[in-house]
Amino acid sequence: MLGPAVASLAAAVLALTMTDGHDAAFAARHEAMVREQIEARGVRDPATLAAMRAVARHLFVPESLRREAYADYPLPIGHGQTISQPYIVAFMTEAAGITAGERVLEIGTGSGYQAAVLARIAARVFSIEIVTPLAEEARQRLAALGCTNVSVRAGDGYAGWPEHAPFDAIVVTAAAPRLPEPLLAQLADGGRLVIPVGDELQEILIVTRRGDRYDQSRSLPVRFVPMTGAVRHPPR
Repeated sequence: MLGPAVASLAAAVLALTMTDGHDAAFAARHEAMVREQIEARGVRDPATLAAMRAVARHLFVPESLRREAYADYPLPIGHGQTISQPYIVAFMTEAAGITAGERVLEIGTGSGYQAAVLARIAARVFSIEIVTPLAEEARQRLAALGCTNVSVRAGDGYAGWPEHAPFDAIVVTAAAPRLPEPLLAQLADGGRLVIPVGDELQEILIVTRRGDRYDQSRSLPVRFVPMTGAVRHPPR
């Protein structure tokens, strides 16, 4: 049985999606977001662009911030967490190189926006959120939006989700101080890990597994909320 807050959230999402989440107040802003913030900055992958156009970002932000949902910056979603800037969501999705039929692990569900975008491309998405209330809200929101190929659980993403490994791609939406070894081990051969690394100075790393070798490439500087939990304990 759902708690009152979660039941209210699910009802609100269902009400908002009566017209597929796009009414006249948001449709133009949504298209401008994709065209001006994402395509104009070099994102070209057709599947990524289609997913960004299909997922209504205003359904993943607090009601008080919906007017800002398609703006070019992150927004707070409670519990000290944020929904990422639209361009960063698109950049990380494209960098993960996901194709139809693949299985993806996401670390840091937040409000569920990145998971919903990934779910438009991948066959299955497994998402872990360390903040239990956010995990429960995201699970109900995604279910209400019909994202039946997404599984969400509350827990420490550092350990990954080994019972569903290996993954063709892993996308981490919080900054880690170092590459988490369990996530590297859960990549399929040829799999890609897209992760922001660093504390004060952060950058997105793209790691590709080649057998026992992990090839790394650096991309753009970013500013994410820190990944918490076991990743903050120095390895022995």
